[in-house]
Amino acid sequence: MRFNTLKTRTEPHDNTGATPLRWRRPLTAALALGLSLGAALPTTQAQAADDYPSQAVQFIVPWSPGGGSDTLMRVVSNHIEPYLGQPMPIINQPGVSGTLGLKQLSRKDADGYTVGQVHEGLLVSHDTGLTALNHDDFAPVAAMTSSPQYLVVNADSPWQNWDDFVTYAKAHPGEIRMGVTLGGVPHVDAAMIEDAGNLQFHYVGFEGTGARIRALVGGHIDAAIGDISSSLEFVRNGDLRFLAVGSDERLERTPDVPTFKELGEDIELNVVRGIVAPKGTPDARIETLAQALKRESQDEAFIEGLHNAGAEVRYMGPEAYGDYLAETDDTFNRLSGKLKK
Repeated sequence: MRFNTLKTRTEPHDNTGATPLRWRRPLTAALALGLSLGAALPTTQAQAADDYPSQAVQFIVPWSPGGGSDTLMRVVSNHIEPYLGQPMPIINQPGVSGTLGLKQLSRKDADGYTVGQVHEGLLVSHDTGLTALNHDDFAPVAAMTSSPQYLVVNADSPWQNWDDFVTYAKAHPGEIRMGVTLGGVPHVDAAMIEDAGNLQFHYVGFEGTGARIRALVGGHIDAAIGDISSSLEFVRNGDLRFLAVGSDERLERTPDVPTFKELGEDIELNVVRGIVAPKGTPDARIETLAQALKRESQDEAFIEGLHNAGAEVRYMGPEAYGDYLAETDDTFNRLSGKLKK
């Protein structure tokens, strides 16, 4: 009886003679659910793609620990997480006048999870033929710091001031061993000092500011281009002496050190350090990084940290920093011709 009942049971149909409505309802609901999930999938994926950064952003500093770039970029690294939402750990990759680490950066995925530090040294290295890489091989993110450069000598030297130094250098051309980064900004800076005083130095190359300042303390060279972050403590300890600084005005941290302009020399020595990403990094991710860095640049603790390291805040966003690099490249291309080997 039960089987007969099931066989003779009828189901409501629509007027087309199609599948009974009772069985179509679950099918229609399933299709609707599937379409709903399908429509939601791209949105979910887009949201996941915009969830940046979801992990640490690696920060390549292409110089040795202890130098100006390393010291200042650690201040950036130490204060960025509240604004970026993720840490930005430093990875030192020194070598070939700061170009080895940038070469590694250029090969990284353009996903916003690796950035690197540059300054004018990249431009000089390119213009002197040391590297094929240039500023336009990267995506500019932001400039962050500005550091005046000093002429530094060993405290045991007979040079108490700029006049002493110039007098000796003129009487002994090519004798003063000047520590620089060959093919880098310090090389250009020292060449500017040579031109201004009609001097001639014997150049000794080092990888980064920290290395040459340590060599100066050890008496292996006679003079160097340095900055506050790498040199001030040695000056305070009586190991080194500042003779002049390349800023427009005397600095609060070194009020007794005259500027080159005070000394009658039209010399301005400054290093602007910034952050770039692999070329092709999405604009939205560049902007996320830039905005985080901009907010950090207004943080009082960050500003104090830079001041303690002898630098000033100099924030520029992606477009402004890109323009700065292009304009400086034009200038350095003219100045650095004499440095080509």
